[in-house]
Amino acid sequence: MTKAEAFLARIGLSGTPITHTAAFLGAVQTACVLTVPYENLDILAGKPVSLDAEDIYRKIVTEHRGGYCFELNALLHGMLAEMGFAVESRFARYLRGESAIPFRRHRIVVVTLDGAEYMLDIGVGQVAPRLPLKLIEGEIQEQNGETYRFDRDESLGWVLSDLHKGEWRQYISFTCERQYEEDFIPASFWCEKHPDSPFNKGNMIAIKTPAGRKTVDGNVYKEFCGDTCIHEEIMDEIRTREVLAEEFGLTR
Repeated sequence: MTKAEAFLARIGLSGTPITHTAAFLGAVQTACVLTVPYENLDILAGKPVSLDAEDIYRKIVTEHRGGYCFELNALLHGMLAEMGFAVESRFARYLRGESAIPFRRHRIVVVTLDGAEYMLDIGVGQVAPRLPLKLIEGEIQEQNGETYRFDRDESLGWVLSDLHKGEWRQYISFTCERQYEEDFIPASFWCEKHPDSPFNKGNMIAIKTPAGRKTVDGNVYKEFCGDTCIHEEIMDEIRTREVLAEEFGLTR
């Protein structure tokens, strides 16, 4: 079994023919967010996060773990490249919920297909696109009951916004210069170690479901239908281990 075949099996697409189409890209992105959890357990355990491609593959595909954006989208990049897609990674700013312009600490993937560019991102635990978004300025793109739009900004580059409670809300931004794998190391290390990082404070775990998503924030477990919380539970340590195993497939 090739790495690409094992990856497709990991995300529940075993035997799916690889086709260079937007539909196939969408199937892969959706399958990823439904099967691979966003999680920061290694950071909390003090285990260094390796951005080496082989280590990421082993962790997520072989060991059935998850990761955060620098791992998840690195794996997606590598697997799409192995399948023959023209793929690049970009450094992004995560703008949602920020009161000032943050530094770049998010990774996304851009695929060029049939003369068009598509953004893919499987590294966000919150509400996020499950299908590729075409890089077209001003075009309204709807998916999964959500609405997105790309705009251009002189300094931020591409700015993706989502429609939230009737108003456009900036979500992420990125520019188009080429990024090398080494470029992501300092930002990932900041997320691991810096005292201001939100990633080293408590559990940040999420996985999408067909109707919404499931999350663990600290010791609080929630289930969402759309953007509405339908279940909330405060957990002790034993219950946390149960939920991680039962709902996210994480046993360590």
